[in-house]
Amino acid sequence: MPLEQLMWVEKYRPHRLEDLMNQTEVKERLTPLLQKPQEMPHLLFAGPPGSGKTTLAQIIADRLLGELKDDYTLSLNASDERGIDTVRERIKVFSSYSDRREGVPFRLVILDEADEMTRDAQTALRRIMEESSRHTRFILVCNYSSGIIEPIQSRCAIFRFQRVDSERVSAYLRKIAETERVKVTEVVLDAICEATGGDVRQAINLLQAASSRGEVTLEGVNAVTGSTVKGRASEIIKLALSGDFNGARMKLVELTRVYGVPETDFLRFANETVVAEGGEKTSDAVRILAEYDYRLLMGATPEIQLTAMLAELAALKGK
Repeated sequence: MPLEQLMWVEKYRPHRLEDLMNQTEVKERLTPLLQKPQEMPHLLFAGPPGSGKTTLAQIIADRLLGELKDDYTLSLNASDERGIDTVRERIKVFSSYSDRREGVPFRLVILDEADEMTRDAQTALRRIMEESSRHTRFILVCNYSSGIIEPIQSRCAIFRFQRVDSERVSAYLRKIAETERVKVTEVVLDAICEATGGDVRQAINLLQAASSRGEVTLEGVNAVTGSTVKGRASEIIKLALSGDFNGARMKLVELTRVYGVPETDFLRFANETVVAEGGEKTSDAVRILAEYDYRLLMGATPEIQLTAMLAELAALKGK
């Protein structure tokens, strides 16, 4: 597919370590490892969405494997293929092959959203990492390192990514807009940055979605997300705090299933709403949010936990 037909998030994805936004410490620590690939350990990239974790994993694959990347790299989204069968069948088979061409330091397995893998799958993965370490390296990508079992963490060099600041995101979006000949004002760029909270991938997608007419307006941005994501999340929390559990739950299902809003984003917006609303029950509401945020980090089922959270928030009305 021609480059110009790709989504902008792919078209403008960095292909060199030097081009990765922010993440100075990560790049400084990683550079020496790439110079001696045979000594490179398994890697664990942890940090917020859209901060460059998956992009960096791809940069490493390109740099170390070159034209043979497709033959010697296995990339999986662990949130979709997170069961023990996938680990045993696909990952174990791929990593068990020790053959490699001249100039190829090792086979590479990239597991995106690895913190979504089940505990049993992670335990099986640990054994595979041990058995194949002579000829296979793993790059695990996750939002929260706490979702990765300790035996795997101890076998990896852990790199923690920082959320990209708004100024850098805005400058990058401005550069894309100029290249694509799209008109956009600073006010609109600020709105996109505020709506996406440092998620570069989401910001680029939003810019492209709102640019269908060759000009990105504030109304266009709000139509795509604006008030949609943040405003809808706020409405759900307000309904729950008013005691309307059923109404809040119906809108929550719509937000997560229809609009595909991640539970972490919903909780972030929920916290902002609770604090902004104030009131004598604020501290109780914040404690409830913190409890369910922790449960999600521990791998609990998102829809069940968020529904239970709304039930507890609604119960505050009667206390």
